[in-house]
Amino acid sequence: MKSTVLLAAALLLGAAAPAQAQRKAKKAPAETSSSLAEIRLKPLFGGLTPVQAEQALGTATISNLAGSFASRAEASRFFSTKGYEYLAENQPDTAAYRFNLAWVLDPANPNAYHGLGIVASSAPTPDQAIDLLQRGLTLAPDNAFLLADLGTSYLIRYEQGKKKKDLTTGRELLQKATTQDPTNATAWQQLARAHYYQEEYAQAWEAIHKGQSSSLASVDFNLVADLLAKLPDPEGKFK
Repeated sequence: MKSTVLLAAALLLGAAAPAQAQRKAKKAPAETSSSLAEIRLKPLFGGLTPVQAEQALGTATISNLAGSFASRAEASRFFSTKGYEYLAENQPDTAAYRFNLAWVLDPANPNAYHGLGIVASSAPTPDQAIDLLQRGLTLAPDNAFLLADLGTSYLIRYEQGKKKKDLTTGRELLQKATTQDPTNATAWQQLARAHYYQEEYAQAWEAIHKGQSSSLASVDFNLVADLLAKLPDPEGKFK
């Protein structure tokens, strides 16, 4: 599994920013110092607090960014939406900076953490992605897309370390994601994988079919092949 799995789910949640805001919004600022240039693409500006990040960017810069909007929160939503758009265009660096700006403008915007979690999921290990996604989930505990992406990240960590706790946590999150949004096809496929790892092959088939009913494109055919070797498809759709 790769970061594209998380991206596919997350892009479904982005709401377009107000048209007026899109017309009036100014471009994100260029780097103002070498130190800023080094950290601008790192999640949360490399571990700064929101106050420290605002100081690094400059209060005037932040005021300028927020000035086109009714509030800093609205500006934050705009930049997180732009971040998802850049992810869809395969521009993760530009996306990361937009999500960082969204976070500075409003640290309570869960989409800032979600987007940065997706960016971080391209790292060799999912630890940072899990941390960022968990922060987002704390702010939006019923967000099905965050639940699905966080659950998927735990499965990735399970694949690397084979720690049962990661598998259990991932499965629980994915089950909650499919409960919150039964049409989330990607979450169903990842839940199927969790069942497969736990040798619950009948439940894995059930999850695959539920995801298929929402989107055939979501079906993980590698998982299907592995499942067929363990248990024939009870519905006979895959052979």
